[in-house]
Amino acid sequence: MQSQLFTIILLGAGLFIFDQYLFHGFIAAFKNKRIVGHKFFRIGYTLLSLTIIIGTICSIYLNLPVGVRAAFLMVFFVLMIVKVTFLPFVVIDDIRRFVATRKPKPQPESKSVPNTMPRSEFLMKAGLATGVVPLAGIGVGIFAGAYDYHIVKQNLYLPNLPKAFDGMTIGQISDIHSGSFYNKKAVLGGVEMLLGQKPDLVFFTGDLVNERTDEVYGYQDIFKKVKAPLGVFSILGNHDYGDYYKQWPSLTDKKKNLDDLIVTHKNMGWNLLLNENRRLKIGNEEIGILGCQNWGELTRFPKYGKMEPTIKGTEELPVRLLLSHDPSHWRAQILPHYPQIDMMFSGHTHGMQFGVRAEHFQWSPVEYVYKEWAGLYREGQQQLYVNVGYGFLGFPGRVGILPEITIFTLRSAQDPSQQKV
Repeated sequence: MQSQLFTIILLGAGLFIFDQYLFHGFIAAFKNKRIVGHKFFRIGYTLLSLTIIIGTICSIYLNLPVGVRAAFLMVFFVLMIVKVTFLPFVVIDDIRRFVATRKPKPQPESKSVPNTMPRSEFLMKAGLATGVVPLAGIGVGIFAGAYDYHIVKQNLYLPNLPKAFDGMTIGQISDIHSGSFYNKKAVLGGVEMLLGQKPDLVFFTGDLVNERTDEVYGYQDIFKKVKAPLGVFSILGNHDYGDYYKQWPSLTDKKKNLDDLIVTHKNMGWNLLLNENRRLKIGNEEIGILGCQNWGELTRFPKYGKMEPTIKGTEELPVRLLLSHDPSHWRAQILPHYPQIDMMFSGHTHGMQFGVRAEHFQWSPVEYVYKEWAGLYREGQQQLYVNVGYGFLGFPGRVGILPEITIFTLRSAQDPSQQKV
């Protein structure tokens, strides 16, 4: 505990000193230093810096509300990109000024010298301009990435999978957040990409809307096109219950909103699972499709998920595939208490819609909130896949973490990467 506290203090102090160092370079970029150098400007900058640093550290080490954590982490890392870009210019100018102080001063000339910009001011302005470039790139990427749907193909090895299911394909989409959309043609394009993969089965793992059911009505006909030979199975996410909308006239209105959402799933032809399961049969062999209502370890909202009714009646099935919106459910409940769950499909994190995701490397600020936040995870014989989402929420786009359509191919075998040599 003491070592962690020391680390936190050291980290905070280091970030604050780094900010103050850059502040001097920031002042040098402006000719009118009476404003930027004024004590109130300096106090404001210092308070803002401390707020972001303290908020970011608290977001990493404390169990703050997820939205607050996401906001602090996003602001911190976006600003850090600008600061790191600006840093070399400040260092170069400090080196230049240090060298200049070691040289003998030249004798003044009688000739008039042109009114040129001081070197420090020029370097700092160049640094600020360079720092704006990645910021502008992020701004462009936000809108360019909003509908840049990306197909991720993943082999899913399940040793107990019946041979009749070997080679079966499952499509997964998650976190549609229809209340955020502003381009129907692009949304339809993503659905057509999914259908173009011809999956045998489709899973939707929650968050059809942001706050209210009526948000999806303009897109219902588009998502109604999502069909598969073996069916479409869906669950609810934390945004689907109406808990985020604070203006319900009564609890009856809130309940009706949820009832309407349930009807919407039915109207689209999706098989909504509410703490229940279905058997999927091919020939004489069966597996279980289980759907749990939202259960998140980090959320401040009620936990609607109940695993006992969700698994009831599946005891003799060789494989159970669980749909559960929040990936924190896996580590908090599934791993310690439900070893019979072979595979869990989740969403929820969005990858914070900001970060880097490549074949062998991925990073996002959301990893400081969720241990499992994107892609495939394994603990013993149990697996989890986290889809980073089809839509967006908070800011209207994505940077580096593209909207995802996942296509799984089921394999009745041991994962080759897990086999001992």
